Amino acid sequence: MSSSTAAHGSSPLTDAGPLSLTAREPHVPADRLVAEMVPPPRFDSVRFATYIPDPNQPSQTEAVRVLEGFAAGLGGAHATGAGRRGFFGLGRAKAPKAPTGPRGVYLDGGYGVGKTHLLASLWHATPAEPALKAFGTFVELTNLVGALGFQQTVQTLSNHRLLCIDEFELDDPGDTVLVSTLLGRLVEAGVALAATSNTLPGKLGEGRFAAADFLREIQGLSAHFRALRIDGEDYRHRGLPEAPAPFTDEQVTKAAYATPGASLDDFPHLLEHLAKVHPSRYGALTDGLDAVCLTDVRPVPDQSTALRLVVLADRLYDREVPVLASGLPFDRLFSEEMLNGGYRKKYFRAISRLTALARDAKGLVDR
Repeated sequence: MSSSTAAHGSSPLTDAGPLSLTAREPHVPADRLVAEMVPPPRFDSVRFATYIPDPNQPSQTEAVRVLEGFAAGLGGAHATGAGRRGFFGLGRAKAPKAPTGPRGVYLDGGYGVGKTHLLASLWHATPAEPALKAFGTFVELTNLVGALGFQQTVQTLSNHRLLCIDEFELDDPGDTVLVSTLLGRLVEAGVALAATSNTLPGKLGEGRFAAADFLREIQGLSAHFRALRIDGEDYRHRGLPEAPAPFTDEQVTKAAYATPGASLDDFPHLLEHLAKVHPSRYGALTDGLDAVCLTDVRPVPDQSTALRLVVLADRLYDREVPVLASGLPFDRLFSEEMLNGGYRKKYFRAISRLTALARDAKGLVDR
């Protein structure tokens, strides 16, 4: 900061202009990957009491009842922190043998029915200190294995009371086997499990239930899971207005300069940059942002780029970062071929979440 800037008391952020995602290349140490295995900011305050079941979908009310009972049954030695020593579990006392019967729940439903809300509520309701509970997406779990190695990951998580896995990736056979093996070791150590999943490629119904696919893919672990079917439509579309129309480049740029903590990037350049940053770092890529401003939004050119954008959309949604954009509306990001293909559920989820964030960003233009 220059002396003249300091003398006038101007904000360094205002003087420097908007931030840029394309200028960031974050590096995330392994210990941060472990420490951040908690519900994301959007789900910090969610609880079973804040989940509003659709009165036309009794399965939603039933899921809350069952999960509350499941959480209540997860007290015990782990919950007190007994035997916990060392950051990665080195020197800990041996975990007690797992009890008989189901040690896991699988939340089975289409996108937008509140599965992540319920999964995070289960994490919050489980009677254990936060260090003895883990919450992350399937991708974050595989990244943890990659960072620590398989055996160290087992040691790190084996004294936990609960591991919650959001968006279990049924469309990646290699990683599915890896994580299934990991979960088997954790079940043997007495860790309770909870999961949601996406659909397998070729399962074209956007609301198609995936319980049979999930239980088949995890093979030997299936006996440990009770499937809870959650019917319903995408809650983000219940009674809400249509997605706002995109703004002009000038409006987006002006809002970026007027909003502390905002980033400003050209959308095609951002897509190119995402290819240079591992998806495990997309959360760190958005650190400290209060808004994301994008100009020249256009259709995503290929499936690899589209899948990276899905991960970024998830991280922005988790962190409740509004997205202000010019160009095409978000429901035109993905081609008809993509929306009719094996990953369509991911793309519809991304559209839904980006649309919600676009609504949140409308007020930035009026500043």
